[in-house]
Amino acid sequence: MTAQLLTPKIENPQVLRFTVEQFHLMYERGIFADSDRFELINGEIIAMSPIGRKHAACINRLSKLLEKKLGDRVIVSVQNSILLANKSQPQPDIAVLKYRDDFYEDALPTPADIFLIIEVADSSLEYDRDVKAPLYAAAGIPEMWLFDVNTKMITGFSQPSELGYKQIYRYNQGDRLSVLALDGAIFEWQELF
Repeated sequence: MTAQLLTPKIENPQVLRFTVEQFHLMYERGIFADSDRFELINGEIIAMSPIGRKHAACINRLSKLLEKKLGDRVIVSVQNSILLANKSQPQPDIAVLKYRDDFYEDALPTPADIFLIIEVADSSLEYDRDVKAPLYAAAGIPEMWLFDVNTKMITGFSQPSELGYKQIYRYNQGDRLSVLALDGAIFEWQELF
């Protein structure tokens, strides 16, 4: 007779959902280490993918370029939380925000404060495209760019709705991108990659 590992069958598994306040309390109480990378998406705590070399380089390049071209008109927020609703506090790779004198010390940015979200994907392409993009669209964020560092493809999303973004563009070498909400914010594909 061989030994068998018995696994209990769970008929109706429950997913625990948290509010933003509960999520903050977990950090304050030390449930997560300072080095842990989590975001709250639709009430679920999601472990974020580790940042690889190509991912980090892309974010560094983009943040430098955005600061240079957009200057004091905006705040370029890198890998910081934004507040979408009581059950979502994602950490986009880059959020281009309306300028505020307090640099958002008094409150996290909300969709009304955001011109553009940029997500950079190395191993997280499906998650960024299929989970985060619809979340940003439903919140009314006007535009999102998704950088695939493996294929060097940029996908632009605009015209947000409750069901997702209505316009999706694919950009390749030689194309130009512009931040729709900011006049004169035009970028060449080759300067972005």
